Amino acid sequence: MGTTGPESGGLADDRALLGRTSTAERVADILRTRIAEGFFPPGTRLSEDSIGGALGVSRNTLREAFRLLTHERLLVHELNRGVFVRVLAVDDVTDIYRTRRLVERSVLHDLGEPPFELGGLVRAVTGGERDARDGDWKGVSTANIHFHRELVALAGSDRMDELMRGVLAELRLVFHMVDDPRALHEPYLIRNRKILDALRAGERTKAERLLVEYLDDSRDQLVQVYTHLMAGDPPTPTG
Repeated sequence: MGTTGPESGGLADDRALLGRTSTAERVADILRTRIAEGFFPPGTRLSEDSIGGALGVSRNTLREAFRLLTHERLLVHELNRGVFVRVLAVDDVTDIYRTRRLVERSVLHDLGEPPFELGGLVRAVTGGERDARDGDWKGVSTANIHFHRELVALAGSDRMDELMRGVLAELRLVFHMVDDPRALHEPYLIRNRKILDALRAGERTKAERLLVEYLDDSRDQLVQVYTHLMAGDPPTPTG
């Protein structure tokens, strides 16, 4: 009786949506990870038939997953053409870094008193250094993303974590457009280590300054690379 009364808001009628929604979210998680890993590079057309068949999900579920990722600005729907992994513009790059500067700087600025819980940052830094020694520059890129995700996690805010997850996923789209990942990521291994060392020493203000310099330099480097790239022949949709 209680589930059908006015206090339920008629939610019983929506019960069937629960399974489909959770499945769509799981599919979106899978595709988000594959996009971040470069399995679907920017400009790639996503085939409903091949992806739906591979994952064993319905067309409606897959379309809902596409909708979720379009909302996250990872995909774009082109009328009569299909769904594609986004190719970001220079303005997207600058906006990503504007958001990163606001979020990441505020985390360090508002940190409490040391010592700080730095286990996640330590693992990200040492993992990136290990991957660099092995010549795994894709791994270095992933470790760098983890470093900044763990830095934001210092705030202990689920909202900031969720916001940063989307921002960093978009950033990976930018990284995948760069031809020389070593030149892009290697200089920032040392800078990650310096930020970590400052936090270990309890020098929050120094860590904040190092982070701001890091983000500004990274933005300028990527904007320069991206400007040259867009002046040539940007990736065309494939698939």
